[in-house]
Amino acid sequence: MRARSAFGVLRLATAAVCTVALVHRLFWGLSSRTIAGENFFAYLTVQSNCALVVVLLIGAVLAVIRATDPRWFTVALALVLTWTITAGLAFALIVWQAGLRGIRVDVPWSDQVLHFYLPACTALAWVLTPGHRGVPWWVVPTALAFPLAWGGVTLWRGPSVGWYPYYFLDPRQVSGPPEFLITSGIALAIFALVATVIVLVSRMRRRGHERPEV
Repeated sequence: MRARSAFGVLRLATAAVCTVALVHRLFWGLSSRTIAGENFFAYLTVQSNCALVVVLLIGAVLAVIRATDPRWFTVALALVLTWTITAGLAFALIVWQAGLRGIRVDVPWSDQVLHFYLPACTALAWVLTPGHRGVPWWVVPTALAFPLAWGGVTLWRGPSVGWYPYYFLDPRQVSGPPEFLITSGIALAIFALVATVIVLVSRMRRRGHERPEV
């Protein structure tokens, strides 16, 4: 139980760091001429990290008052981690491709925290945190529901505001429907792969913690 309480404190601290990074990223975007700060909450990264803050705050309380996390919380955490980790991987690919094309991409420290450091730390915590339950396999297709809904709203909203959060969703920046479909398909495949790994790790940990019958 002492280890659970320690992880509860870590969850609380992580939620605080995520909140500070989100606030900094908001004001950095509002002050930037190249970033659409008024569309801050349209980013998948921002939405998923807001969800992460809520889940971590709930998890901090559960870690203190319970020896194990309830199944619903583990499922919720698995879904949120899928979104935040995939968003980080996608952002890394975007920055890498921009560098190859000679396009400047400003990455403030808050973006580094939200896209790289927090996903890495939460992924490690998923492996190490005591009291996790095994996650069912239906989490994998369920994890795709949010990015699909987000993508639909983004495509519907984009023409009216003249802005898209990621270049491959903007018809003006892709060569045509084939590139859009291929890039979007790759993004969804990464979501599914990350969710699969998260579920697999949780089920392996559960099997490893089961006591053999005497």
